[in-house]
Amino acid sequence: MKLNRRTVVAGALAAPFLARPGFGQAKGSVLRVIPHADLKNIDPIWTTAYISRNHGYMVYDALFAMDGSLKPQPQMVDKWETSADGKTWTFVLRDGLSFHDGKPVTAADCAASLVRWGKRDAMGQLMFTAVDTVSGRDAKTLEIKLTRPYGLLIDSIAKISSNVPFIMPKAIAETDPFKQIESAVGSGPFIFRKEQWVPGSKVVYEKFKDYVPRKEATSGAAGAKLAKVDRVEWLYIPDPTTCMNALMSGEVDYYEQVPGDLAPILAKAPGVKIEVLDPIGSQGMMRFNHLVGPTNNPLVRRAIMHAVNQKEVLAAAVGNPDYYHECESIYPCGSPLETKAGADLVFPPSIDAAKKLLKEAGYKGEKTVILQPTDIPVSSAFALVVGKACRDIGMNVDVQAMDWSSITSRRAKKDPVDQGGWNMFPTWWIGGDLLNPLSNASLVADPTKAWPGWPTDQKLEDLRAAFAAANGIDAQKKAAADVQRRSIEIGTAVNLGIFFVPVGYRDNVKGMIPSPVQFFWNMEKVSA
Repeated sequence: MKLNRRTVVAGALAAPFLARPGFGQAKGSVLRVIPHADLKNIDPIWTTAYISRNHGYMVYDALFAMDGSLKPQPQMVDKWETSADGKTWTFVLRDGLSFHDGKPVTAADCAASLVRWGKRDAMGQLMFTAVDTVSGRDAKTLEIKLTRPYGLLIDSIAKISSNVPFIMPKAIAETDPFKQIESAVGSGPFIFRKEQWVPGSKVVYEKFKDYVPRKEATSGAAGAKLAKVDRVEWLYIPDPTTCMNALMSGEVDYYEQVPGDLAPILAKAPGVKIEVLDPIGSQGMMRFNHLVGPTNNPLVRRAIMHAVNQKEVLAAAVGNPDYYHECESIYPCGSPLETKAGADLVFPPSIDAAKKLLKEAGYKGEKTVILQPTDIPVSSAFALVVGKACRDIGMNVDVQAMDWSSITSRRAKKDPVDQGGWNMFPTWWIGGDLLNPLSNASLVADPTKAWPGWPTDQKLEDLRAAFAAANGIDAQKKAAADVQRRSIEIGTAVNLGIFFVPVGYRDNVKGMIPSPVQFFWNMEKVSA
């Protein structure tokens, strides 16, 4: 399948969009950003959507955070210790922590936040199988008591991406984890101005003047979070060409995800720079619904996996081969746990082999609904190319177009396709989320805890637990390989390969942080 590439004229300018309703001017230093998606859900625990995660990093802080080398570092914590038997952990909060409403951050807030996170996040769920209690010993001392030693506790609460265990006020953190919070009061470097939020258009954050940063140097998600601008505005623009022209004209300062085919144009534009900040890359994924036919049949899922050609998908979605590569591992290629275990079941791609599997599955032409996010070009192309691959093997495909925010709500539905349900949706995860079987949400196979798709497989759950108990890198590699083999056998998701998304920014913007996650602290606009 060959998608039509966008036709643009370098230097052409779109009509000024800042005059649109909701895009008014503001006083003070303002960083205007085009985010990768519209912010519709403000609860970064309820959803794994990266736009909500990025919102979370603006507003909230965390007990620990990953530095630039993806090593855990204390963030809200000053000091901590573990009992001799490894079953009791105590964490003392650092001085100066307060919420945006002026109330101090307490250990009780932290305890409630961790409990809520642990009911939604894949890594948190496994951690909490070893947790007895989480409580505040006093106002500044958090205590976690375990039923057995759990060596990955710090790694779990320091995870860099969805779902991040952000700390919220206790009253908010006690919200049912399967219901969205309505208020975003945090203790992070920026305040969310909900009254200025225009869904589908604009999100506003203002510097939290009472935030006390750490003294260590900024590194990844860790260290000093220095708000160097008074205000950050996310200006949602769904059309990539309009985004490009807005950056070229200087109407915006930062473009979070530049499509590969537009990157060469922007790289030549006066006053604009293009850069890849993520050293690991992202992995494309087509998530299956295991509850709804026909993708409730493992042979149908494997047939689709066998039909999909990563190179075709990436060429259509990314375009520029400098920004993608094929990868048979569910852990990012080049990462410590990279493996080809079980890959022979679906690689190399083969339409004939896929047709044979589909026949064995007893497929009878049932409609297969694929959700297509029209406002995220990479994911939109994923849906179209995978849809074509499904048609090529004889499936009845219905690609349904909508914006990504609608998909994040729609994918929570468990209804049959004729009642508004779905079979597949495209997405991608940063490599930092996929480094091991515990952080990868797509591998959770307990349907009561799983990410949308809801696979049920006790063997996979047992293998993930075996990884958590593995001692040493060799044992971890073997356990991770076993997890990958089983995930391919049951078809948790289609692996679409690795890609890198450059950012674009005006040359007076400084302080970007190399990381798999987009952060907006430490960034500033320097006068010429």
